[in-house]
Amino acid sequence: MSLGDEPGYPESGHTRTRLPEGDPYGGAARRAGRSSSRSLVTVVGVVVLLIAAIAFANRGGNDTSSDSSGTGTGSAGDGSRPNTSSTAASGTKPVETKSDGIPTGYAHTQQGAQSAAANYATALGSDGMFITATRHSIVQTLADPTVMSGMLSSFDADYSADFLKKAGLDTDGRAPTGSTFVNRTLPAGTKVTSYSDAAATVDVWCNGLFGMAGEKSTNPVTSNWFTITMKLNWSGGDWKVLESSQTTGPTPVTGDNPVSGTDEISKAVQEFGGFTYAR
Repeated sequence: MSLGDEPGYPESGHTRTRLPEGDPYGGAARRAGRSSSRSLVTVVGVVVLLIAAIAFANRGGNDTSSDSSGTGTGSAGDGSRPNTSSTAASGTKPVETKSDGIPTGYAHTQQGAQSAAANYATALGSDGMFITATRHSIVQTLADPTVMSGMLSSFDADYSADFLKKAGLDTDGRAPTGSTFVNRTLPAGTKVTSYSDAAATVDVWCNGLFGMAGEKSTNPVTSNWFTITMKLNWSGGDWKVLESSQTTGPTPVTGDNPVSGTDEISKAVQEFGGFTYAR
């Protein structure tokens, strides 16, 4: 069981997003983009927002697709937006406790299963998986007891010394001095594809960040999109992971934001903490 094929996600079929050659973090091109006056940037920004709003409105009016579920309180069949129940957060607090920093103690409901899947995907797609002791703690917290031993062995094989080297890390999973290793999984949404009192299958649509922020890095931080399908079992009063798999996408069009410098990326990773995800 693993969550990808490039460094950060062993053994899956993802393609990598390459940053521009030369200065991977923007360099002169990025600085040149800021030479316009603040007032001009503001005016252009407003125009772009208006154009984008008009384009989205027109596109929504021409979309005749509908939600086959026929549920929810939103406008399901007019094509303008998805059902409210399918996209809105529930407002229910996901958990009351944590085990080794991982949220645990989910509700025995579909919403509880979705919250568990999102948080477990985040843990399994974190930089902690590259350090043996932390990886074992993560797996022991979220794995179903019936598969725990096999899951530990599988992940240990995935995160081999050769794999760590390719990621730019030493044999202990540590980044070189002066560099910041980045590996984060950021859930964008969840959906239940099957559910019973004993088991649930949940898809988690995610954005991922991976790379090494540092002046000498040859593996700059990039992002990709993927969907994790997680099979959960109700065991010991909580949702536990039986297995997971991963597919590429759905992938949005990449925006035209200027690429941030290595110092800015490193600072963001160190200062911006993660979330506890809830359906």
